[in-house]
Amino acid sequence: MAAMRRLLIGLTSLVVGAGLAFAQQPPPSGQTGFVPLSEAAPVEQLPAAPLLIAAYAFVWVAALFYLWTIWRRLGKVEADMQTLERRSTERGRAR
Repeated sequence: MAAMRRLLIGLTSLVVGAGLAFAQQPPPSGQTGFVPLSEAAPVEQLPAAPLLIAAYAFVWVAALFYLWTIWRRLGKVEADMQTLERRSTERGRAR
């Protein structure tokens, strides 16, 4: 128990120390201070709407596919149960 606690404390301090080391990195050499947006170089931007629509479409397609596979498996289980019920009634009549 104590060894597990020491290991957990050691890993936590390692993660926190690494986070602090990366958080205190100096700014990139090209930027020395505040630059107004009107003076900044134009950058390529991706519109968010098509990406959002694609993400929602993917989630809906994945959910519908998952429900379809469940529906198919449930149909197979129901068919197996009907087969077993029919066999058990046939065996009951044969006795």
